[in-house]
Amino acid sequence: MRTTLDIDDDILLAVKELAGREKTSAGKVLSRVARAGLLGVGDGVGTSGSGKGMRNGVPVFASGGDEVISADHVRELMDEEGV
Repeated sequence: MRTTLDIDDDILLAVKELAGREKTSAGKVLSRVARAGLLGVGDGVGTSGSGKGMRNGVPVFASGGDEVISADHVRELMDEEGV
């Protein structure tokens, strides 16, 4: 069904990014995530395409490489960025 919605820019950007990763439409991604949230059956993120889902409330995506990203990697990047 077609309708017009006022969606926050950050949400639309995230939905479009997921849709691109999953090679599907933004509408299908948004429907899946909204349905999962409304039904309380999970986060709806990563359940189609990336296969990773959520960990500790944070979306997890496949890296496409063999390197495992650790907390040390994240701390190094944060130090470099001054965060």
